[in-house]
Amino acid sequence: MMSKHAMKAGLGALALAATLSLAACADDTDAGGMGGMGGMASSSAAPSSSTAAPSSPEPSVAKTPASGPQNDADVMFAQMMIPHHQQAVEMSDLMLAKADADPRILTLAQQIKAAQAPEITQMTGWLEGWGFKVQPMDNDMDHSGHAGSGMDGMMSETDMKELEAASGADASRMFLEGMVKHHEGAVEMAQAEVSDGENPDAIKLAEAIVTTQQQEITDMKDLLTQL
Repeated sequence: MMSKHAMKAGLGALALAATLSLAACADDTDAGGMGGMGGMASSSAAPSSSTAAPSSPEPSVAKTPASGPQNDADVMFAQMMIPHHQQAVEMSDLMLAKADADPRILTLAQQIKAAQAPEITQMTGWLEGWGFKVQPMDNDMDHSGHAGSGMDGMMSETDMKELEAASGADASRMFLEGMVKHHEGAVEMAQAEVSDGENPDAIKLAEAIVTTQQQEITDMKDLLTQL
């Protein structure tokens, strides 16, 4: 018969083995879980361009007043750039709704919308803080009386309806040609703000618009040669 001392030693060995086994299982589970999450991150980070662009979330920006003083140029910049941006977002939405759109155009449209929608909120907050109203968008109004060519590049209501009705390569071409002119108008407005504005936040945004949209103009002109 096994002595009490031998039984205690045997039970101790079994307990130690069970503890080590459980620890090993836990390590395997943790490693497998992290590996699975990494795999999901990798697969979600590189979806196909034909489906990823329309589903990208828009960044959320709170309406906050601009810091520092402002002058008439700052107010005009915000009042005119807001409806200008609103139309760019509307143009992008028209493209994103087209099932037969070129994936490259979808990516560009989502990029434009993701950049400009938060800027609308940002500039609206500035105007409210300064005590000014947001000007409504009017595709067919005459902007020639505004300084710095004002709203040059805005598409007319007829242009927007034609873009909405177009499909395939025709829609891509109309979107690119319209957005190039639209961006060129925005760059002129932003450059005027950089030169004449006083508010540091507004000037910073104007500088960012010039840099971003000049690059997009180059990209869109390149895409036009490939259609």
